[in-house]
Formats: sequence, C-alpha cells, structure tokens
Amino acid sequence: MDLHLDIQKILVSEEQLSAIVERLAKEVSRDYADKKLLLVGILKGSVVFMGDLMKKLTIPSQIDFMKVSSYGSGTRSSGYVKITLDLLRDDLESTDILIVEDIIDSGKTLSALTKMLDARGARSVRTCTLLDKPSRREVAFTPDYIGAEIPDEFVVGYGLDYNEDYRTLPFVGVLKEEIYRK
Repeated sequence: MDLHLDIQKILVSEEQLSAIVERLAKEVSRDYADKKLLLVGILKGSVVFMGDLMKKLTIPSQIDFMKVSSYGSGTRSSGYVKITLDLLRDDLESTDILIVEDIIDSGKTLSALTKMLDARGARSVRTCTLLDKPSRREVAFTPDYIGAEIPDEFVVGYGLDYNEDYRTLPFVGVLKEEIYRK
C-alpha cells in the first residue's frame, strides 16, 4: 500500500520540518540553559518530532512520556481528556517540564494537561508543538513554542496519523477527504 497516494498535497516538507526543529531546539536550549529540563512527549504522535528535537538540543535534558487522548478514532476532538499512561515522578518540584506535542487543535487537551502538571507541583510547565491550528481553538490556550501555524486541514505524516496509519511519512501532508470520510 503506497500511503503517498492518499495525500492531497504536502503541507510541510522534510526540509521545512528540519528547519523548524532546528529553530525550536535553539529556542528551547536558550530558554532552559540553567534548568532541569524534562521533555514529556505525548504518545504516539509526538515521537518523531520529539526524537528529532532532543537530538538538536545543546543542553542536558531528560525524557518521559504520557499517553493522553481526546480523539478516539475520529477526526475531531471529543473534548474529554483521557490519560492512559501517566507521568509518575517524585521530583516535579525541581523539574521544568516541556510538554512536546505534534499538533494543537482545540487546545483542550494541552490546556488540561498543563494545569494538571502545574497542580502536581512542577517547577514550571510549558508547551512545544510542531503544528498549531489556532482557527480550531475552543479554549484560551497558546503554546509557548510553535513550529508552524497551519490551516484547518486534516494532516498526517511525521508522527501524525489517521487510524494509526501515515505516521511514517517523512513530511506533513493533507489527507485526501475521501480517505477519512468513508
């Protein structure tokens, strides 16, 4: 099965992704130079982005993961945030958390997650997203680091999926509507 055939157009090329990751890594390295940085990847979508980002950081950092969902198998956020893999650490009060996410749509998931980790006593909680769709925002939430702002189109690739497929594409592409409207 050639997944490329299901792509209407490439929205963010491999070269653009590389430049975005490089820029974000410089910003994060600068801002966290004297802090205890913990990158918290939101599974599964952020894995490719977080892997590339952490390789470009010039400062020490630790990594951990959470699995949080508000979608199920649909294309729109349900609004209900479900945590299926939680962050279990005893050192949050001395830790600066940077939540690494693949894409922010409604903002509900990241808003809730940020508040929750802050309430648990983390020294600081900030967010870094590869892609941002501010036109879809349903809550007042602005990520601290934004790779690229994109239009309201259904995108896949570079970790982003539709029903667990397309994550392996090396670019971010717009999925043909007939694929997800079946």
